[in-house]
Amino acid sequence: MNARHLETIELFAGLSRRGREEVARQADEVDIDTGEKLVSEGRFGYEFFVIEKGTAEVLRDGQQLAQLGPGDFFGEMALLGDVRRNASVVAATPMTAVVMTDRAFRALARDMPEVAERIREACRERSRSFKEI
Repeated sequence: MNARHLETIELFAGLSRRGREEVARQADEVDIDTGEKLVSEGRFGYEFFVIEKGTAEVLRDGQQLAQLGPGDFFGEMALLGDVRRNASVVAATPMTAVVMTDRAFRALARDMPEVAERIREACRERSRSFKEI
């Protein structure tokens, strides 16, 4: 994947060029069709996604919890907590996403603490907002 694409994604924008290049080596850029289920509620997680283009719906028990778009990410809660997915995510439109395996994601969290802290803060926010739904 091209490290320059990462400059446009808020999660990675503050990284140095070297940091973005490291993320690019660990990640893949994938195109996703409308309707494709990316994450399944109740399953263990093995990937982390950052949306570059398009939108996705977050569903729990079939009820929409949120809509995600460019710059949003998902899949981190299962990887950080080593727990089952607490929601499903389905592509609402054609999408392009940056995808990292669980191993690459854990290396990113370990080696780039500033990115890890942004991800953890997003987890805390999501946990609070999902409890209210």
